[in-house]
Amino acid sequence: MVIKLIFRPNCLPFSVLSFPPRLFSRPLNFSLLSTSTTTAVAAVSSTLPYGPSLRKGHSPSPFPPTLHQCPSSEQESDSNLFDEDSFTRVFDLAALRVPSELCFGLENRLRGHLLNWPRVRNIARVPGDEIDAELKKLFPDCSSSNNLNTDNDALVTLNRRIYGKADGDGELLSPVLYRDKLARTFNSRGFVNFRNLAKISRPKKVKKKEEERKEKGKKGGVGRNEMAVVAVVEEEESDVSGLLGDEFKGKSWRGSTRLLLLDETYANKGINEMPEAIKAVLKEYVGDKGDSTFELVKCKLTLFYSYWQMNEVLEALLPNGMIIPSAFETVGHIAHLNLRDEHLPYKKIVAKVVLDKNKPKIQTVVNKTDIIHNDYRTMQLEVLAGNHSLVTTVVENGLRFHVDLATVYWNSRLSTERQRLLNYFTRDDVICDVFAGVGPIALAAARKVKHVYANDLNPYAVDYLERNSVLNKLEKKIEVFNMDGRRFIDTIFASHKTRPVTQVVMNLPNDATEFLDAFRGLFRKHHKDRGYTLPRIHVYGFSKAQDPEFDFHERIRIALSEVAFDVEMHRVRIVAPGKWMLCASFTLPERVAYSKTVSIL
Repeated sequence: MVIKLIFRPNCLPFSVLSFPPRLFSRPLNFSLLSTSTTTAVAAVSSTLPYGPSLRKGHSPSPFPPTLHQCPSSEQESDSNLFDEDSFTRVFDLAALRVPSELCFGLENRLRGHLLNWPRVRNIARVPGDEIDAELKKLFPDCSSSNNLNTDNDALVTLNRRIYGKADGDGELLSPVLYRDKLARTFNSRGFVNFRNLAKISRPKKVKKKEEERKEKGKKGGVGRNEMAVVAVVEEEESDVSGLLGDEFKGKSWRGSTRLLLLDETYANKGINEMPEAIKAVLKEYVGDKGDSTFELVKCKLTLFYSYWQMNEVLEALLPNGMIIPSAFETVGHIAHLNLRDEHLPYKKIVAKVVLDKNKPKIQTVVNKTDIIHNDYRTMQLEVLAGNHSLVTTVVENGLRFHVDLATVYWNSRLSTERQRLLNYFTRDDVICDVFAGVGPIALAAARKVKHVYANDLNPYAVDYLERNSVLNKLEKKIEVFNMDGRRFIDTIFASHKTRPVTQVVMNLPNDATEFLDAFRGLFRKHHKDRGYTLPRIHVYGFSKAQDPEFDFHERIRIALSEVAFDVEMHRVRIVAPGKWMLCASFTLPERVAYSKTVSIL
């Protein structure tokens, strides 16, 4: 008899599933590490670290290794890039079959001797022996001396529980069974006495779905969310006479049982070869007649494609020595890759693995095909896997943003920097965001400050900025503009209808310093003695210099034509080898603000 059990991530108990042997429908396009003989498997396993690996175990259907080859994305569809069944691995294990009420206590006692693999529980449910806790009390106690009388009494009690009476005793039906009889007749008497009987008798939709899923699993095989199967390959009685005495004979027990999966080092070992802790447990639970409620069985643990992590799958698929592309940026349901040139021949494979291992959160995988070199800061993206929708919703700092990566710019990696910048603002500030985009800084600041003026040259970004302000109910605290940065700065500071600006944000790292000359002479029409508050400017930029802070500081001084003022520098992140993104914060110098020399728009 073979028992198969299904493992799911972090769930207990496990569901039962029986299915035909898994067969390969097509040869593998990319070589996975495999061994042809048992000796080779043992040699490889001895050199590998502890835990599951694609180099350990054996495949249920061996395949010949093939050379790596560059796939043709035009000829191969996403489903035919590689065979997922090729990642199935079977491992031989040993397990203790114990009563269910003892499994958790024994798990703590045998903690160091049980299987300790990631995403695999070391306790598995044994199918076919489940029994209700109340019904268990009705079964006879096998260790009792008057076993025959106990069997008869238990049978009479069980009949009374099921049928409401025993044979020939003439007892009336219990109230519960009487109501069940009325429910079956569905006459007027039954509905009058139990008005909600029909409603209560209907099975819930959730239970229906669970039953349908179980039936589908029994017919259709292993589902996509199932990672592993445990099959008990031996259920015959274990010979432990050398340990427990010659009179011992293993017997089946009544009630629910569990499997305690032992460590992989104890596979294919007998009881005499087990550690003393396991022997002590077996000796402790021996009955008066020498029978034990424990049994040592052999199991086969099968791990499927859904079990293996993204890095493990890509390492098996990509050529040896190639760097595994494991990092990507997440924008809503979109995974944004920046693949190197060496990865481009395998881009479809990488995208499929990323999509498979990050569902359902990730539904689209894209790759940036070119650097940002347009005024709107939009990226050239290629959809590699999943649906082709680049419109998504991002949640950041408690706000929701609608974003279309095809027409606007968004960078989730700057969320920490945006939060740091928001900490500078107070409730009395008035913010001027020169390059607002879809509003990650402007909208977050609008919840905290008095008022926000937001601008962007990209009309699509302005459209999404207005939508997001309404979506987050901040449209009354923000004014949106669509114009050039210099013109926007001059308009805001020259208008008498605008509020005095205290903070200016210029988040355009490529060109922000080129717009600093717009601040020259902004207050030339005002008198110094009136005490106008000069704004504090936060400008972003890139630097590839050996001393990026000094280089960025010099560029700011040249743009403002001013030397004597303090600048606070902050390194945001390194965007490429030797290239830093920085933020410079400073108060607009008086000589610049009241200068008679103005910038040319």
